[in-house]
Amino acid sequence: MSKMGFSTSSLFTLAIVFATPLAHAHQRGIINDGDSPHVKLRSVDIGDCRWTSGFWADKVRLCEQVMVPHMGTLLKGDVGFAYDNFKIAAGLKDGEHQGMNWHDGDFYKWMEASVYIYAQNHDQKILSELDEIIDVIGQAQMDNGYLSTQTQINDEKEAWSNRQLHELYNSGHLLTSACIHHRVTGKDNFLKIAIKHADYLYDLFSPQPKELARFGFNQTQIMGLVELYRTTEDKRYLKLAEQFINMRGQSPVAPDDTANYKFIGDMVQERTPLRRSKEAVGHAVLALYFYAGAADVYAETGEQALVKALDRLWDSYVNHKMYITGACGQTHHGSSPKVDMVHEAFIADYQMPNATAYNETCANICNAMFSYRMLGIHGESKYADIMELVLYNSALSGISQEGTHYFYTNPLRRTCSNKMGITDYENRAAYIPCFCCPPNLVRTIAKVSGWAYSVSENGIAVNLYGGNQLSTQLLDGSQFELKQETDYPWDGKVQLTVQSCKGTAFSIHLRIPEWAEGATLQINGADAGIAVQAGTYATIKRIWKANDVITLDMPMEPKLLVGHPLIEETRNQAAIKRGPVVYCLETPDLPDNTSILDVYLPVDIELKPTQDPAWKDGLTTLNGDVLIYKDQRTAMYRPLEKREWEKVETQFIPYYAWSNRGTAEMSVWLPLVGR
Repeated sequence: MSKMGFSTSSLFTLAIVFATPLAHAHQRGIINDGDSPHVKLRSVDIGDCRWTSGFWADKVRLCEQVMVPHMGTLLKGDVGFAYDNFKIAAGLKDGEHQGMNWHDGDFYKWMEASVYIYAQNHDQKILSELDEIIDVIGQAQMDNGYLSTQTQINDEKEAWSNRQLHELYNSGHLLTSACIHHRVTGKDNFLKIAIKHADYLYDLFSPQPKELARFGFNQTQIMGLVELYRTTEDKRYLKLAEQFINMRGQSPVAPDDTANYKFIGDMVQERTPLRRSKEAVGHAVLALYFYAGAADVYAETGEQALVKALDRLWDSYVNHKMYITGACGQTHHGSSPKVDMVHEAFIADYQMPNATAYNETCANICNAMFSYRMLGIHGESKYADIMELVLYNSALSGISQEGTHYFYTNPLRRTCSNKMGITDYENRAAYIPCFCCPPNLVRTIAKVSGWAYSVSENGIAVNLYGGNQLSTQLLDGSQFELKQETDYPWDGKVQLTVQSCKGTAFSIHLRIPEWAEGATLQINGADAGIAVQAGTYATIKRIWKANDVITLDMPMEPKLLVGHPLIEETRNQAAIKRGPVVYCLETPDLPDNTSILDVYLPVDIELKPTQDPAWKDGLTTLNGDVLIYKDQRTAMYRPLEKREWEKVETQFIPYYAWSNRGTAEMSVWLPLVGR
């Protein structure tokens, strides 16, 4: 096989698409599901919601001013060198490929983040820079449409010789980034590259050659192909996306020329076809990207076998394998229930190690991505609950408060004795050679306003809370404007003011989080007169008018949470959660020479919310007394002795904020003392 692949690119799509205006011009959502026939909640257009104040406004401002520019400097410079790979492939520069096989995809994610920022600030410098980059990428693309610099530059790597080359992973992020770029800017320069590449993939894979039957190692290409279908209405892309789902689980589970023994079976979700799958298995990122892509396909086809499988799989990991922070992927190395070797992966139900938890930042974000798609399909608040849980906890823990340093793994306990793996770090790193997580997180922060609202059949759903301004269209084309004011997640009171709307009745659906027992809802200062049940959307249907005010008040008492009895790692321990935010204890808040393993949590602890000005983002800490017992003995087992407790006042901080004050020990779960 040569780097030219197996066939030439088709010009069919280019001829059709650019001879007429692009389809879906009125729908520009992050997921372009405006015309998808099998969704209940549809995306608002990119830019329709803008954060104005509070938590997410601050994060997006930091994203605009620091995260995206800083990351661009890394990836275009001598540290991250991703841009250089395209220049070398284009013949504009001499050199060798640097970085992982999936580094092209990392660069596309950063480009996507830049587009989301442009959608907010309309800075023409961003657009000009992207045009320059797109021109280089276009020159790097081969005549037949193939584009993956790790094989184009390196003569020792043959195209389509090994699925671990991640060619289709790069393809998926290319297609997605190009679609987003087109929706926001109206330009077609990046989209033309994507179409040329997708036509090449269709010509290559649609005949289903046996030598490519097991390809799709990290299956972002399914999401990318569906987005390209939604953008162009070329049904070949949807057909190919579905074919990648159908291919999985059809080949013998044995090593071959394309995959060694480490990357087969449950590791890559190929032991069982998706439609028959009952348990989330294998590499967590691979699994969740796969499930998210399948959800996109279902939104277009409505195939019941597919969505029933996705329902089972979502339940499998959310209710049996997911951490309290929304994190996924319990182990770095282990085995599946069917005894396949797995890596960065799900393992058996209720096996939830804390100190060695892998919880790759990408996996956590993929959890939110998949749940967002399931929210669209089913319209149930439980999916938005998971999105929110991830966003405030296991996603944001992947980046420092300055926005310049990153975690790849997100354990729930860290001690000084912990042995670090190759992607695990004592503190957040300025650059991670496996750079998939940082741009994934930054693009998520940049686009999260697009998750805040969805359009229902005759109304709007409020999925996420935060100070923002919404200006969008309902499905009937009528204009709707809403202002949201709140100090969420630190305060549970949310005020929503209708600013303009149509003159006939429609619904506003407000998510009542599962934790928000006792929430109340008022309209213009009077009780709304509807049931407010935690874990559902509260639906208010009426004829709205300008200046109508909805007030949602959610109790924010700190709660001690315990794990399922079968989770051995949390037996007789508790974690602290306030609203959507999970807290942890860190050694900078303990007396000198105190280990996190010396700390015990009184069952009757009183926790006082406090604002600590030392933190940059105005976060709320929780103050309370813990008990200290320093066990100096080193024997593996010894007789139980009476303990002398020392009471210490300390503060608990949001989990996402740990490791911002130097090297420290940390724990989410603490052993309980008392009755």
